[in-house]
Amino acid sequence: MKYTTSTPIYMQVADSVKEKIVTGEISPGEKLPSGRDLALAYTINPNTAARVYQILEQEQVSFTKRGLGTFVTEDPERIRLLRSEMAEQLLDQFINGIERLGITKEEAIDMIKEKEG
Repeated sequence: MKYTTSTPIYMQVADSVKEKIVTGEISPGEKLPSGRDLALAYTINPNTAARVYQILEQEQVSFTKRGLGTFVTEDPERIRLLRSEMAEQLLDQFINGIERLGITKEEAIDMIKEKEG
């Protein structure tokens, strides 16, 4: 994974894990890698991996079972809400970028329709 300097690494990794959850690459209730394995997979410090899991728990995306590990939430409503929040962020970024270019929303919609085929 390539990291940007504009966002803390732990947030970028947390976003990557959340994306895997909403796309189904990681299933509800599935055990997440240990902190050490997460650190190896993303080439990050184990302390950063621990911070990633803190964020995911705070956002109720995951939970920890003492002695067993960290698991993805089994709450379909939470995953649906997470997907909606992520889509909203992408739309905001897109709209802000389009507006900076001086393109109206109507022009952007036309461009999207043309792109679709």
